[in-house]
Amino acid sequence: MIMIILISVTIVLILTSIKIYLSNQIYYESKKVNNMQREVSALKAEKALLQQHIEALKFKNRVTDTIFSIDNTDN
Repeated sequence: MIMIILISVTIVLILTSIKIYLSNQIYYESKKVNNMQREVSALKAEKALLQQHIEALKFKNRVTDTIFSIDNTDN
């Protein structure tokens, strides 16, 4: 009878330790995923800002080229 109880307790301890290990691994992996998601969202925001900056530079370049060509026709 005592042997059955000891085996049962051992099995419960093994299963509990496995559950704790897996829970910890899931927690740490989810932390990594959250960090990556934050980095992705930050990079997407930076990409949008850079695209706006590029568009502003393109517009400025077009306006400057137009003004330069107007100045050249006056001569």
